[in-house]
Amino acid sequence: MSSLEDSLKQIEEIKGQFQTDSSLSGSSLSPKAVEDLRIKYLGRKGLVTALMESLKSLSKEEKPAAGKVINELRQLVEAGLGTLKDAAESSALDASLASHKLDVTLPTRGLQGSLHPVTLMRRVMLKEFRKLGFTVYDGPEIDLDFYNFESLNFKDDHPARDMQDTFFVADRAATILRTHTSNIQIHAMMHEKAPLRVVAPGRTYRCDSDITHTPMFHQIEGFVVDKGISMSDMKGIVDLFLKAIFGQDLSIRLRPSFFPFVEPGAEFDLQCVSCRGEGCRICKQTGWLEIGGLGMIHPSVFEKLGLDSEEYTGFAFGFGIDRIAMLRYGLKDLRQLFEGDQQFLGQFPVHP
Repeated sequence: MSSLEDSLKQIEEIKGQFQTDSSLSGSSLSPKAVEDLRIKYLGRKGLVTALMESLKSLSKEEKPAAGKVINELRQLVEAGLGTLKDAAESSALDASLASHKLDVTLPTRGLQGSLHPVTLMRRVMLKEFRKLGFTVYDGPEIDLDFYNFESLNFKDDHPARDMQDTFFVADRAATILRTHTSNIQIHAMMHEKAPLRVVAPGRTYRCDSDITHTPMFHQIEGFVVDKGISMSDMKGIVDLFLKAIFGQDLSIRLRPSFFPFVEPGAEFDLQCVSCRGEGCRICKQTGWLEIGGLGMIHPSVFEKLGLDSEEYTGFAFGFGIDRIAMLRYGLKDLRQLFEGDQQFLGQFPVHP
Protein backbone atom coordinates (compact mmCIF):
# COMPACT_ATOMS: atom_id res chain seq x y z
CA MET A 1 0.00 0.00 0.00
CA SER A 2 1.30 3.45 -0.97
CA SER A 3 1.95 5.92 1.81
CA LEU A 4 0.89 9.56 1.91
CA GLU A 5 4.55 10.57 1.71
CA ASP A 6 5.03 8.63 -1.54
CA SER A 7 1.88 10.20 -3.04
CA LEU A 8 2.97 13.73 -2.18
CA LYS A 9 6.40 13.08 -3.69
CA GLN A 10 4.79 11.79 -6.89
CA ILE A 11 2.52 14.84 -7.04
CA GLU A 12 5.51 17.20 -6.82
CA GLU A 13 7.30 15.29 -9.59
CA ILE A 14 4.27 15.53 -11.91
CA LYS A 15 3.90 19.23 -11.07
CA GLY A 16 7.51 19.89 -12.02
CA GLN A 17 7.17 17.80 -15.17
CA PHE A 18 4.09 19.80 -16.26
CA GLN A 19 5.89 23.10 -15.71
CA THR A 20 8.70 21.86 -17.96
CA ASP A 21 6.33 20.47 -20.63
CA SER A 22 4.20 23.63 -20.66
CA SER A 23 7.10 25.94 -21.44
CA LEU A 24 6.20 25.80 -25.16
CA SER A 25 7.11 28.62 -27.50
CA GLY A 26 7.69 29.43 -31.18
CA SER A 27 6.92 26.64 -33.64
CA SER A 28 6.37 24.11 -30.84
CA LEU A 29 3.34 26.10 -29.62
CA SER A 30 0.39 24.81 -31.59
CA PRO A 31 -3.21 23.72 -30.85
CA LYS A 32 -2.18 20.11 -31.49
CA ALA A 33 0.73 20.32 -29.00
CA VAL A 34 -1.61 21.73 -26.35
CA GLU A 35 -4.12 18.94 -26.99
CA ASP A 36 -1.35 16.33 -26.64
CA LEU A 37 -0.45 17.86 -23.26
CA ARG A 38 -4.07 17.71 -22.13
CA ILE A 39 -4.27 14.03 -22.99
CA LYS A 40 -0.94 13.35 -21.23
CA TYR A 41 -2.09 14.87 -17.95
CA LEU A 42 -5.90 14.89 -17.95
CA GLY A 43 -6.83 12.14 -20.40
CA ARG A 44 -8.38 8.83 -19.32
CA LYS A 45 -4.89 7.42 -18.81
CA GLY A 46 -3.27 10.76 -17.92
CA LEU A 47 -0.84 11.36 -15.06
CA VAL A 48 -3.23 13.44 -12.95
CA THR A 49 -6.06 10.98 -13.62
CA ALA A 50 -3.79 8.16 -12.39
CA LEU A 51 -3.11 10.09 -9.19
CA MET A 52 -6.84 10.33 -8.55
CA GLU A 53 -7.08 6.57 -8.98
CA SER A 54 -4.20 6.05 -6.53
CA LEU A 55 -6.26 7.55 -3.72
CA LYS A 56 -7.95 4.18 -3.39
CA SER A 57 -4.72 2.70 -2.00
CA LEU A 58 -4.43 5.25 0.82
CA SER A 59 -5.93 4.89 4.24
CA LYS A 60 -9.10 6.71 5.22
CA GLU A 61 -7.05 9.19 7.29
CA GLU A 62 -4.58 9.96 4.45
CA LYS A 63 -7.12 10.40 1.64
CA PRO A 64 -8.33 13.96 2.51
CA ALA A 65 -4.83 15.45 2.59
CA ALA A 66 -3.73 13.70 -0.61
CA GLY A 67 -7.02 14.49 -2.38
CA LYS A 68 -6.66 18.19 -1.60
CA VAL A 69 -3.14 18.35 -3.08
CA ILE A 70 -4.18 16.36 -6.18
CA ASN A 71 -7.13 18.74 -6.78
CA GLU A 72 -4.80 21.72 -6.50
CA LEU A 73 -2.52 20.07 -9.08
CA ARG A 74 -5.46 19.42 -11.40
CA GLN A 75 -6.55 23.06 -11.19
CA LEU A 76 -2.99 24.18 -11.89
CA VAL A 77 -2.80 21.93 -14.98
CA GLU A 78 -6.24 23.08 -16.30
CA ALA A 79 -5.32 26.76 -15.87
CA GLY A 80 -1.97 26.24 -17.57
CA LEU A 81 -3.56 24.37 -20.48
CA GLY A 82 -6.16 27.15 -20.89
CA THR A 83 -3.44 29.79 -21.14
CA LEU A 84 -1.48 27.66 -23.61
CA LYS A 85 -4.60 27.04 -25.73
CA ASP A 86 -5.34 30.78 -26.05
CA ALA A 87 -1.71 31.49 -26.96
CA ALA A 88 -1.63 28.64 -29.51
CA GLU A 89 -4.85 29.80 -31.23
CA SER A 90 -3.59 33.38 -31.37
CA SER A 91 -0.27 32.20 -32.81
CA ALA A 92 -2.05 30.06 -35.42
CA LEU A 93 -4.24 32.99 -36.45
CA ASP A 94 -1.22 35.29 -36.81
CA ALA A 95 0.53 32.70 -38.97
CA SER A 96 -2.58 32.28 -41.15
CA LEU A 97 -2.95 36.03 -41.66
CA ALA A 98 0.74 36.36 -42.51
CA SER A 99 0.46 33.68 -45.20
CA HIS A 100 -2.62 35.23 -46.85
CA LYS A 101 -1.68 38.60 -48.22
CA LEU A 102 -4.41 40.92 -49.48
CA ASP A 103 -3.76 43.35 -52.29
CA VAL A 104 -5.95 46.31 -51.33
CA THR A 105 -5.36 47.90 -54.74
CA LEU A 106 -7.36 45.18 -56.53
CA PRO A 107 -10.91 46.14 -57.63
CA THR A 108 -13.77 44.61 -55.64
CA ARG A 109 -16.05 41.98 -57.07
CA GLY A 110 -19.20 43.65 -58.35
CA LEU A 111 -22.51 42.30 -57.07
CA GLN A 112 -24.94 41.54 -59.87
CA GLY A 113 -28.41 42.79 -59.01
CA SER A 114 -31.71 41.97 -60.66
CA LEU A 115 -35.21 43.38 -60.92
CA HIS A 116 -38.08 41.89 -58.95
CA PRO A 117 -40.26 39.91 -61.41
CA VAL A 118 -43.26 42.17 -60.71
CA THR A 119 -41.18 45.29 -61.44
CA LEU A 120 -39.76 43.58 -64.51
CA MET A 121 -43.21 42.63 -65.78
CA ARG A 122 -44.61 46.09 -65.06
CA ARG A 123 -41.85 47.72 -67.13
CA VAL A 124 -42.40 45.30 -70.00
CA MET A 125 -46.16 45.98 -69.97
CA LEU A 126 -45.81 49.77 -69.80
CA LYS A 127 -43.31 49.67 -72.66
CA GLU A 128 -45.88 47.91 -74.86
CA PHE A 129 -48.70 50.27 -73.86
CA ARG A 130 -46.57 53.32 -74.63
CA LYS A 131 -46.08 51.89 -78.14
CA LEU A 132 -49.88 51.90 -78.44
CA GLY A 133 -50.06 55.58 -77.49
CA PHE A 134 -51.04 55.28 -73.82
CA THR A 135 -49.98 57.72 -71.10
CA VAL A 136 -49.05 56.36 -67.66
CA TYR A 137 -51.14 57.85 -64.83
CA ASP A 138 -50.76 57.38 -61.07
CA GLY A 139 -53.23 57.75 -58.20
CA PRO A 140 -53.72 57.25 -54.44
CA GLU A 141 -53.71 53.80 -52.83
CA ILE A 142 -55.75 55.12 -49.88
CA ASP A 143 -58.81 56.71 -51.42
CA LEU A 144 -62.39 57.76 -50.78
CA ASP A 145 -65.32 55.44 -51.35
CA PHE A 146 -66.50 57.92 -54.00
CA TYR A 147 -63.56 57.24 -56.32
CA ASN A 148 -63.32 53.50 -55.66
CA PHE A 149 -67.02 52.56 -55.65
CA GLU A 150 -69.66 55.29 -55.93
CA SER A 151 -68.48 57.00 -59.11
CA LEU A 152 -67.86 53.59 -60.70
CA ASN A 153 -71.55 52.70 -60.38
CA PHE A 154 -71.23 50.31 -57.42
CA LYS A 155 -74.54 50.18 -55.55
CA ASP A 156 -74.63 50.65 -51.77
CA ASP A 157 -75.41 46.95 -51.24
CA HIS A 158 -72.75 45.63 -53.64
CA PRO A 159 -70.75 42.72 -52.06
CA ALA A 160 -67.43 44.46 -52.81
CA ARG A 161 -68.30 47.13 -50.24
CA ASP A 162 -68.41 44.52 -47.47
CA MET A 163 -65.57 44.34 -44.93
CA GLN A 164 -64.92 40.72 -45.97
CA ASP A 165 -63.64 42.00 -49.31
CA THR A 166 -62.38 45.53 -48.62
CA PHE A 167 -59.92 47.04 -46.13
CA PHE A 168 -61.46 50.09 -44.45
CA VAL A 169 -59.34 52.74 -42.71
CA ALA A 170 -60.17 52.84 -38.98
CA ASP A 171 -62.48 55.66 -37.84
CA ARG A 172 -62.91 56.82 -41.44
CA ALA A 173 -65.81 54.86 -42.91
CA ALA A 174 -65.58 56.59 -46.29
CA THR A 175 -61.83 55.91 -46.67
CA ILE A 176 -60.49 52.57 -47.91
CA LEU A 177 -57.49 50.85 -49.41
CA ARG A 178 -58.36 50.79 -53.09
CA THR A 179 -59.62 47.42 -54.33
CA HIS A 180 -58.64 48.12 -57.94
CA THR A 181 -56.77 50.73 -59.96
CA SER A 182 -60.07 51.75 -61.57
CA ASN A 183 -60.15 54.64 -59.09
CA ILE A 184 -57.42 56.25 -61.22
CA GLN A 185 -59.87 56.24 -64.14
CA ILE A 186 -62.08 58.64 -62.17
CA HIS A 187 -59.18 60.86 -61.03
CA ALA A 188 -57.88 61.10 -64.60
CA MET A 189 -61.27 61.93 -66.16
CA MET A 190 -61.88 64.61 -63.51
CA HIS A 191 -58.54 66.34 -64.10
CA GLU A 192 -57.85 65.72 -67.80
CA LYS A 193 -59.90 66.54 -70.86
CA ALA A 194 -60.99 63.98 -73.46
CA PRO A 195 -59.69 62.39 -75.60
CA LEU A 196 -57.85 60.14 -73.14
CA ARG A 197 -55.72 57.06 -73.58
CA VAL A 198 -54.45 56.15 -70.10
CA VAL A 199 -52.86 53.14 -68.43
CA ALA A 200 -52.58 53.04 -64.62
CA PRO A 201 -50.48 50.41 -62.81
CA GLY A 202 -50.32 50.09 -59.03
CA ARG A 203 -50.89 48.16 -55.82
CA THR A 204 -54.41 47.12 -54.82
CA TYR A 205 -55.78 45.47 -51.67
CA ARG A 206 -58.44 42.85 -50.93
CA CYS A 207 -59.16 40.46 -48.05
CA ASP A 208 -57.99 37.36 -49.90
CA SER A 209 -55.04 34.97 -49.56
CA ASP A 210 -54.43 31.60 -51.24
CA ILE A 211 -52.24 29.97 -53.91
CA THR A 212 -53.46 32.40 -56.60
CA HIS A 213 -54.41 35.42 -54.46
CA THR A 214 -52.62 37.70 -52.01
CA PRO A 215 -54.04 40.52 -49.80
CA MET A 216 -51.93 42.99 -51.78
CA PHE A 217 -51.53 42.54 -55.52
CA HIS A 218 -50.47 44.61 -58.50
CA GLN A 219 -53.04 45.57 -61.10
CA ILE A 220 -53.00 47.57 -64.28
CA GLU A 221 -56.00 49.51 -65.54
CA GLY A 222 -56.29 50.90 -69.03
CA PHE A 223 -59.00 53.04 -70.56
CA VAL A 224 -59.71 55.07 -73.67
CA VAL A 225 -62.24 57.93 -73.93
CA ASP A 226 -62.96 59.60 -77.27
CA LYS A 227 -65.63 60.07 -79.88
CA GLY A 228 -66.64 56.97 -81.83
CA ILE A 229 -64.84 54.37 -79.68
CA SER A 230 -66.23 50.85 -80.20
CA MET A 231 -65.93 47.27 -78.93
CA SER A 232 -63.73 46.40 -81.90
CA ASP A 233 -61.22 49.08 -80.82
CA MET A 234 -61.18 47.55 -77.35
CA LYS A 235 -60.62 43.99 -78.57
CA GLY A 236 -57.93 45.15 -80.98
CA ILE A 237 -55.93 46.92 -78.24
CA VAL A 238 -56.11 43.96 -75.85
CA ASP A 239 -55.25 41.50 -78.63
CA LEU A 240 -52.19 43.51 -79.71
CA PHE A 241 -50.97 43.86 -76.13
CA LEU A 242 -51.32 40.20 -75.12
CA LYS A 243 -49.67 38.96 -78.30
CA ALA A 244 -46.76 41.33 -77.67
CA ILE A 245 -46.35 39.80 -74.19
CA PHE A 246 -47.01 36.11 -74.89
CA GLY A 247 -46.48 35.62 -78.62
CA GLN A 248 -48.29 36.16 -81.89
CA ASP A 249 -49.53 32.58 -82.18
CA LEU A 250 -51.84 32.76 -79.14
CA SER A 251 -55.55 33.55 -79.43
CA ILE A 252 -57.83 35.42 -77.03
CA ARG A 253 -61.56 35.11 -76.49
CA LEU A 254 -64.19 37.25 -74.79
CA ARG A 255 -66.90 35.88 -72.48
CA PRO A 256 -69.90 37.98 -71.40
CA SER A 257 -69.60 39.14 -67.78
CA PHE A 258 -70.80 41.88 -65.45
CA PHE A 259 -68.86 44.79 -63.99
CA PRO A 260 -70.83 47.77 -62.58
CA PHE A 261 -68.79 50.42 -64.40
CA VAL A 262 -68.96 48.93 -67.93
CA GLU A 263 -71.79 48.01 -70.29
CA PRO A 264 -71.52 45.59 -71.99
CA GLY A 265 -68.86 43.82 -69.92
CA ALA A 266 -66.73 40.78 -70.65
CA GLU A 267 -63.87 38.70 -69.33
CA PHE A 268 -61.02 37.89 -71.66
CA ASP A 269 -59.17 34.60 -71.74
CA LEU A 270 -55.81 33.80 -73.28
CA GLN A 271 -55.01 30.53 -74.98
CA CYS A 272 -52.93 28.55 -72.45
CA VAL A 273 -49.27 29.56 -72.73
CA SER A 274 -48.19 26.12 -71.49
CA CYS A 275 -50.17 23.66 -73.63
CA ARG A 276 -51.14 26.03 -76.48
CA GLY A 277 -54.82 25.13 -76.09
CA GLU A 278 -54.43 21.36 -75.79
CA GLY A 279 -55.42 21.22 -72.12
CA CYS A 280 -53.10 20.81 -69.11
CA ARG A 281 -52.90 21.15 -65.32
CA ILE A 282 -52.27 24.90 -65.48
CA CYS A 283 -55.43 25.65 -67.49
CA LYS A 284 -57.39 22.83 -65.77
CA GLN A 285 -57.73 21.01 -69.10
CA THR A 286 -59.74 23.86 -70.67
CA GLY A 287 -57.00 25.19 -72.97
CA TRP A 288 -57.72 28.76 -71.77
CA LEU A 289 -56.48 31.04 -68.99
CA GLU A 290 -58.57 33.82 -67.44
CA ILE A 291 -56.60 37.06 -67.70
CA GLY A 292 -58.88 39.98 -66.81
CA GLY A 293 -62.01 41.97 -67.44
CA LEU A 294 -63.04 44.72 -69.84
CA GLY A 295 -66.01 46.52 -71.32
CA MET A 296 -67.44 49.76 -72.65
CA ILE A 297 -67.52 52.47 -69.97
CA HIS A 298 -71.02 52.76 -68.49
CA PRO A 299 -72.89 55.97 -69.46
CA SER A 300 -73.65 56.68 -65.79
CA VAL A 301 -69.89 56.91 -65.08
CA PHE A 302 -69.59 59.65 -67.72
CA GLU A 303 -72.64 61.45 -66.36
CA LYS A 304 -71.30 61.49 -62.77
CA LEU A 305 -68.17 63.21 -64.10
CA GLY A 306 -70.00 65.72 -66.29
CA LEU A 307 -69.15 64.11 -69.64
CA ASP A 308 -71.78 63.79 -72.36
CA SER A 309 -72.29 60.04 -72.90
CA GLU A 310 -73.97 60.79 -76.24
CA GLU A 311 -70.83 62.51 -77.51
CA TYR A 312 -68.14 60.39 -75.86
CA THR A 313 -67.71 56.66 -75.56
CA GLY A 314 -64.86 54.63 -74.18
CA PHE A 315 -63.66 51.30 -72.92
CA ALA A 316 -61.75 50.09 -69.87
CA PHE A 317 -59.79 46.93 -69.14
CA GLY A 318 -57.83 45.61 -66.21
CA PHE A 319 -55.75 42.61 -65.19
CA GLY A 320 -53.25 41.53 -62.56
CA ILE A 321 -49.57 42.25 -63.17
CA ASP A 322 -48.71 39.45 -60.72
CA ARG A 323 -50.78 36.93 -62.69
CA ILE A 324 -49.23 38.00 -65.99
CA ALA A 325 -45.77 37.59 -64.40
CA MET A 326 -46.78 34.19 -63.04
CA LEU A 327 -47.77 33.01 -66.53
CA ARG A 328 -44.88 34.70 -68.35
CA TYR A 329 -42.23 33.19 -66.04
CA GLY A 330 -43.90 29.82 -65.40
CA LEU A 331 -44.43 30.21 -61.64
CA LYS A 332 -46.53 27.62 -59.78
CA ASP A 333 -47.49 29.71 -56.75
CA LEU A 334 -48.26 33.43 -56.76
CA ARG A 335 -46.88 33.75 -53.22
CA GLN A 336 -43.35 33.08 -54.53
CA LEU A 337 -43.35 36.70 -55.67
CA PHE A 338 -43.64 38.03 -52.11
CA GLU A 339 -41.55 35.64 -49.98
CA GLY A 340 -38.27 37.53 -50.48
CA ASP A 341 -36.29 34.41 -51.47
CA GLN A 342 -33.01 35.82 -52.84
CA GLN A 343 -32.17 32.63 -54.73
CA PHE A 344 -35.54 32.76 -56.50
CA LEU A 345 -35.39 36.50 -57.20
CA GLY A 346 -31.81 36.28 -58.49
CA GLN A 347 -32.99 34.29 -61.53
CA PHE A 348 -34.50 37.35 -63.17
CA PRO A 349 -32.57 39.75 -65.42
CA VAL A 350 -31.45 43.27 -64.63
CA HIS A 351 -33.28 44.80 -67.60
CA PRO A 352 -36.65 43.98 -69.21
